[in-house]
Amino acid sequence: MTGSGTYVGNMVVPAERTDAQVVRDVLSGERDAYRLLVRRYGGVLYNHAVRMVGNQDEAADLVQKALVSGFKKLSSCREPDRVGAWLFRILSNLAKDFVRSPRRRDVPLERLPEVPSGGATPLDAAHRGELRRHLQLALGKLTPEQREAFILKHVDGRSYEEMAAVLDVPRASLKMRVHRAREALKDLLEDFR
Repeated sequence: MTGSGTYVGNMVVPAERTDAQVVRDVLSGERDAYRLLVRRYGGVLYNHAVRMVGNQDEAADLVQKALVSGFKKLSSCREPDRVGAWLFRILSNLAKDFVRSPRRRDVPLERLPEVPSGGATPLDAAHRGELRRHLQLALGKLTPEQREAFILKHVDGRSYEEMAAVLDVPRASLKMRVHRAREALKDLLEDFR
């Protein structure tokens, strides 16, 4: 079988198209092929958007805007084999603009990792809840760039190399953003202890 699939027993399983192939297909008129990219990257985009803007509905709207924008501007994607990173940058810019909006300045983040409970008393649980609330408020006070870098590094667990590839920002700049975010959070949470 050449290029169209592989044999599993006596059945042919179609080969999955690469991102670059999907981009070429969409640009050559197969508009429905874009759904493959939506399926591949929609979840990752949504998870990041929720962490950035702190609201599931607004995150879904931003992801939809990013995907529509990506579809309209697909011909400007210089590296079709990295279309996922390109879509992530579109979403990232939309999310940072949204967070910068004056009406959104102090909105808390959702879905931060929970502090393990391990046999906690009600007082411990209340303290963890209060810590979580303070952390959400402190994260909301970071610059959008620091917030994004901190989330990618410490919530999503990405390496600096992955972050640099996705955001198209030098690794050293990302390290500095994460460092500044940690320092700012340390200062903002100082009174909580």
